[in-house]
Amino acid sequence: MVIAAERRILVVERSLEHTVFEMSEPLILIPARMASTRLPGKPLADIHGAPMIVHVWRRACEAKVGRVVVAAAEREIVDAVLAAGGEAILTDPEHPSGSDRIFEALSKLDAQMRHQVIVNVQGDVPTLDPALVRGVVETLGQSGADIATLVTQIVDEGERTNPNVTKAVVAWQPGRREGRALYFTRATAPWGDGPHFHHIGIYAYRRAALERFVKMGPSALEMREKLEQLRALEAGMSIAVRVVDAVPLGVDTPADLERARQLLGPKPVIGKR
Repeated sequence: MVIAAERRILVVERSLEHTVFEMSEPLILIPARMASTRLPGKPLADIHGAPMIVHVWRRACEAKVGRVVVAAAEREIVDAVLAAGGEAILTDPEHPSGSDRIFEALSKLDAQMRHQVIVNVQGDVPTLDPALVRGVVETLGQSGADIATLVTQIVDEGERTNPNVTKAVVAWQPGRREGRALYFTRATAPWGDGPHFHHIGIYAYRRAALERFVKMGPSALEMREKLEQLRALEAGMSIAVRVVDAVPLGVDTPADLERARQLLGPKPVIGKR
């Protein structure tokens, strides 16, 4: 009888947790800082009359899943977002990672803990498809994992061996586009025949998971591979993964910036001269 009662309590607790998750509007946070080795000041790089960070903010808003705020390291970024009608908050410029930056922003913006789902969108993806933001939130909710993220299948052979392309090793659910992350690496993995998957750096966290993550500090594998998400796996946290069709262009170099300008430029009108 005691065991049965404990089971009923556990079912109720899980049901309540799911209800809180469903009722909580996600908070989308976009970390941004001016310092960049290959493209200094890139958040304010002009793309057809608007700073790059404003383009990212607009794409995140188009996802229509919740409030969108830029977590900025410098006042110039805050001013640019505010001038475009967006919301931004100033954070400590000394944060070592975007996760630390968004956690500070979360603590300042939502001391009442109304937001239980936190989405981290990188500030250098001006071509972001809003569907990716919706997809990572859906994956977190459906999986019950601590964290959710996205991948796409590698089709360019050069990416398989490129250490700048992070590969995700995933235990896929049979016949599904979702799975559980086993590892992330800059190496070509797993070995043998079969597809490889390019990790897309968009994350959805349960609030408690984000807090635990930033308070742990860097792990051994994280520092070795220079991949922050390994900290979570080393600590036994679960990361759900969904495969999507394409990777948004990340702007890291002047060449990337020019490519983004081309992709976001006016489209030619077919059939007119």
